[in-house]
Amino acid sequence: MHHHTRADFESLRDQAVTLRRAGLSRRQIRDRLHVHNNDILNRLLEGEPPPDWTRRPNAKDELRARARELRGKGMTYDAIQVELGVSKSSISLWVRDMPRPPRRTREQASAIGKRGWEETLRRRDEERQRTKRVAADEIGAMGDRDLFLVGVGLYWSEGSKSKPHNPQERVTFTNSDPGMIQVFVAWLTLLGVAPEHVQFRVQIHESADIGVAERYWADLVGVDVTSLARTTLKRHNPKTVRKNVGEDYHGCLVVRVRQSAELYRRIEGWWYGIVWGVRSTA
Repeated sequence: MHHHTRADFESLRDQAVTLRRAGLSRRQIRDRLHVHNNDILNRLLEGEPPPDWTRRPNAKDELRARARELRGKGMTYDAIQVELGVSKSSISLWVRDMPRPPRRTREQASAIGKRGWEETLRRRDEERQRTKRVAADEIGAMGDRDLFLVGVGLYWSEGSKSKPHNPQERVTFTNSDPGMIQVFVAWLTLLGVAPEHVQFRVQIHESADIGVAERYWADLVGVDVTSLARTTLKRHNPKTVRKNVGEDYHGCLVVRVRQSAELYRRIEGWWYGIVWGVRSTA
């Protein structure tokens, strides 16, 4: 960095330190300030400790302490291995100075093994949930451009498209995922599509509770049940085994925009704009 940009560097450092103290990771600061040189980023953050949530504890130290704790409770190497998912050689190294537990019966060993496996599953689930929570927090607030680009990609992957054998230019989006439906409806609002131009219709298996499903989708998108178009029923095929059953099954919601040929063409253009943008930077 040249001497005449020293003031710029100090200004950038002030911003980087402020973001760091606000709890942002290096990656988030890099993307926010558009600093993609690691040496410069290191200088900007020099002396600033990472936020707690980005710190990774020494997993081996934690496993060693946990192994000694379990050995102290009388667990065998096999049981500790099932619980912690580490090799017996590592366990032996960590606990070899501790007294050997008394020999257990087959039933006791089986019960310990089962408890260990349940604990392993619980711990894995906690780690999965933690990873998801951290990832969700990384998104932060959604700006209009964020939602715009997400909506274009969402429609082009999940929405109906004009095909050579069926050249219909019509905006129709069908999905069973309530989150996708909410994002899509929010996207239509961002685009300025008037509510009276949006039609909702439930599509569901004939053996399901149709009334419950209609109320579910109407509440989700904030319309009256009576405003829904007539529900489309899927006929039951006795040869197939349905997996989408139970209280959580609400079928799909079809979202159709009336008089939407022009909007469809714009969506297609937006999508190709994204593709060309990626190609030009590749």
